[in-house]
Amino acid sequence: MGAVDEVVGFASDLIRIDTTNTGDEATTVGERAAAEYVAGKLAEVGYDATYLESGARGRGNVVARLAGGDPGRGALLVHAHLDVVPADAADWSVHPLSGEVADGYLWGRGAIDMKHMVAMSLAVARQLKREGHVPPRDLIFAFVADEESGGFRGARWLAEHRPDLFEGATEAIGEVGGFSVTLREGVRAYLVQTAEKAALWLRLRTRGQGGHGSLPHADSALATLADAVTRLHRHSFPVVWTDPVRELVTALGRLTGHPIPADDPEPAIAALGEAPGLGGLSRLLAAALRDTAAVTIFNAGLKANVIPGSATAEADCRVLPGREEAFVRELAAVLGPGIEWEYDSLPAIETTFDGSLVERMRAAIGAEDPGAPLLPYLLPAATDAKSFQSLGIRHFGFAPVRLPAELDFPALFHGVDERVPIDGLRFGTRVLERLLRDC
Repeated sequence: MGAVDEVVGFASDLIRIDTTNTGDEATTVGERAAAEYVAGKLAEVGYDATYLESGARGRGNVVARLAGGDPGRGALLVHAHLDVVPADAADWSVHPLSGEVADGYLWGRGAIDMKHMVAMSLAVARQLKREGHVPPRDLIFAFVADEESGGFRGARWLAEHRPDLFEGATEAIGEVGGFSVTLREGVRAYLVQTAEKAALWLRLRTRGQGGHGSLPHADSALATLADAVTRLHRHSFPVVWTDPVRELVTALGRLTGHPIPADDPEPAIAALGEAPGLGGLSRLLAAALRDTAAVTIFNAGLKANVIPGSATAEADCRVLPGREEAFVRELAAVLGPGIEWEYDSLPAIETTFDGSLVERMRAAIGAEDPGAPLLPYLLPAATDAKSFQSLGIRHFGFAPVRLPAELDFPALFHGVDERVPIDGLRFGTRVLERLLRDC
């Protein structure tokens, strides 16, 4: 059997293995069973796969290497995460852990984020090993834990504690990219992630005079925080053009026949989203134009008749490359006095859209979908690329899949009824095989 023959079965098996990551070690299932499945499939064809846990029980990771023909060339890292976010079965058309094949799709949590890439990488790795194929450069396959909570039990832990496993790696592919966008009838393009925003998790606190609810006073911690949160919610950070967004917008104008003006892009981007199937692309572009801050948690009070002495909130902030210092200054001005705040962050990443690996991606896509261009884009979210970047590895989001024109791809991430088209999954496997054979 070849990679294309195995990939759907692998993906279905992996979806049925529960790897739900809640962000809380007490309730997180862990990735051990999925990691052992992957390690076993690699061992069947002769890989010497390394299984590692980060010190937290059950947080399994697997790394394997296929030696290339030129030891002097930098290795290519192919990585995918094994964990998934929670899913409420009551909201789904099928059970999210079913791995069901129906209506031309494979359904379940992780179908796109990102057990499809685990399955494709595993299937291609097995085929190359069975054939005794020697690629031009070393290939390192990493199947990791905990991406959905920052990679502290997965990619970040591996980069800090086992960098030897990635020795010689100079480039990497992972999520989110290589997916198709149908811009108009007969015009399809594939987006490759060359940059992603910094992730900044903000914690806010206010303090005031507590007391009995029947004796209210002006010094309210809750009201002060509510005012600050409202200001943050309503604030628009400035439009900032990054190279991948500028390149993408220019290409979209050329391919769709509707230019997006640089001096006022947002109305044209909103109009783009009104076209069938382009709502997801429009949302991605809008988020890539400016920094964002979304308030996600608000806590205060213990009882209805007790005025709380403090209140807290949290916000998920995503910051464009090169903007963190300016963002923090602007944030301080928006929040104003009387607000205590602190944050943790993961850095932005960015690379240029050039080089031999990009040319090989272009050739691999072109062989399966002739004439379809590759376009760079900036991902507003975060991936394990942030962790592997610390090892000096240049990263591209490239987990190829061809999608039906009407499918809202971004909405599938963490969404209800997550699914991947069977034909698109097989297409991606063929593209990935072409790329890795001659990368």
